[in-house]
Amino acid sequence: MKNHTSPNTLPLGHRISQSVSDQVSRLVHIEAFGGVVLILAAVVALIWANSSYSQGYHDFWNQTIGFQLGDFSMSDSLHFWVNDALMTVFFLVVGMEIRREIHQGALSDFRQASLPLAAAAGGVAIPALIYVALNMDPTLSSGWAVPTATDIAFAVGVLALLGKSIPSNVRILLLAVAIIDDIVAVLIIAFFYSGGLDYSGFWYVLLGIVLVITWQRLGIASAYAYVIPGAVLWFGVLKTGAHPTLAGVILGLMTPVYARPLLEDPLVQVEKNMHLIRQQSESPDADEVVLLQSIDNIRHAQREMLPPVARVQMQLHPWVSFLVMPIFALANAGVSFQGIDVSTGGAQTVMLGVICALVIGKPLGIFVACRLAVALRVCQLPEGVSWSGVLLIGLLAGIGFTMSIFIGTLAFNDVALLGAAKLGVLTASLSAAIIGLLWGVFYIRRLRSF
Repeated sequence: MKNHTSPNTLPLGHRISQSVSDQVSRLVHIEAFGGVVLILAAVVALIWANSSYSQGYHDFWNQTIGFQLGDFSMSDSLHFWVNDALMTVFFLVVGMEIRREIHQGALSDFRQASLPLAAAAGGVAIPALIYVALNMDPTLSSGWAVPTATDIAFAVGVLALLGKSIPSNVRILLLAVAIIDDIVAVLIIAFFYSGGLDYSGFWYVLLGIVLVITWQRLGIASAYAYVIPGAVLWFGVLKTGAHPTLAGVILGLMTPVYARPLLEDPLVQVEKNMHLIRQQSESPDADEVVLLQSIDNIRHAQREMLPPVARVQMQLHPWVSFLVMPIFALANAGVSFQGIDVSTGGAQTVMLGVICALVIGKPLGIFVACRLAVALRVCQLPEGVSWSGVLLIGLLAGIGFTMSIFIGTLAFNDVALLGAAKLGVLTASLSAAIIGLLWGVFYIRRLRSF
């Protein structure tokens, strides 16, 4: 049953498709490329919302979509399904990142976590204070949390553009600060931007959690099996009045950090089934049933080599980076410049507050907090991280794109203020990325001069 051939004898179309497939697979795993796709989606949204087809942009995202199951029916705008349902997948990945970091990452040990904790605290408090100082009016101050978040994908993507000359501990510290920022953002959404709680919804939340635990106790490993418990949990959180995307965080935190125990080591299973496949492939009368079963056994063993929290996160990462987040950007970054009058006091100070808080407040808060923490001997700088590196982290943390826009949609009901907040986030994120890149180039030159 031998079916080998050399690469040169493959049909031209086959070689081209294989090459394209390999290149796409490589690009999917490059963090900077995910940031590029996100930027393109935001640019498309801006152009669309400010073109002669702008009404079509708003009509498209406001169209009603729903479904019915027996007597139960649910319908809402496409914008709702993107922000409140699709973004749950994004928050699921965030929850799993937090779970991994708490288990064996930068948050697993207090001494190791103390510096990013201090940095994140300063990076949340100072921007919020700057924003509130410029927006004392209660209607405007509700957006205080907009500039507190960091976009992990953008920040790490921009850092990746600086190349491998950046010390690895700088990247790890930036990632840890961004993850803690996400934790804070999730808590802010839960406590400050959720409506009055309807306690009847907690029964659905409890049911969803019980179903997840039951599935885990039964040893069900397929991620698809958790869609139903996840949907029940999402509906329960929605019914309570909290933001339904928090269901993703809950699921992420519940994802096991250890591989499922098996009667036989996965590597032994792989070796055993590979031997069977080799035997069958070399046999003139191969048993296809045995071949298919052996391949299936290898697939299952391969799945159990990684804990679910790592495996599912890796599987979802390309979907989040290249589908969920670009769709979110497309639905929310379409700020119509004609609909925003920044000459008016409210919109002007909201936009100015967001820009100053992200571009100035973020690096200032992170740098000062780290300085104080080290001076008080609460922690010390990791090996290879200088104060120039800390400043670089602070500058890149000012890229607040995804989460900041998301919080903005919760903070403002007024279209003009929401537009001003979004415009402020877009301007600040672009400015922070450019300033961060320029400082990064200077930082690399300093590193090379020593």
